[in-house]
Amino acid sequence: MRTSLNVPQEVLDSFDATWEAEGMESRSRAVREAMQEYIERHTQFEDIEGNAIAVVAFDYEHTLVIGELHTVQHEFEDVIGTMQHMHHGDWCLETIFCTGPADRIRELVYQLRDFDAVGRVNVMFLQPVA
Repeated sequence: MRTSLNVPQEVLDSFDATWEAEGMESRSRAVREAMQEYIERHTQFEDIEGNAIAVVAFDYEHTLVIGELHTVQHEFEDVIGTMQHMHHGDWCLETIFCTGPADRIRELVYQLRDFDAVGRVNVMFLQPVA
């Protein structure tokens, strides 16, 4: 199936440079792979039930949100096992390792995504826990 998309030129340029540097055979192949990853990431995130293990990585502007982030982290100490933190100027990168009910981990992710000073929040469920 053929389709067309409206994409800002700078995004397309970065996308093309990325797939070409990785040696992929075509832009179409790269788009298919990106779409599949998007689908898997978003449907898996919503579909996992029961207990789960997850890694949540996010970046944020330190001075604008640190107090509120600490409050959220304390509210979710029931699922947060450990955290790693890295500074880069005014921005920080944080990785949270979680275990517990998947719906509770999703709630944490949704709260992190609500902050304007948080840039991206990525989640990877490692495996459902039996």
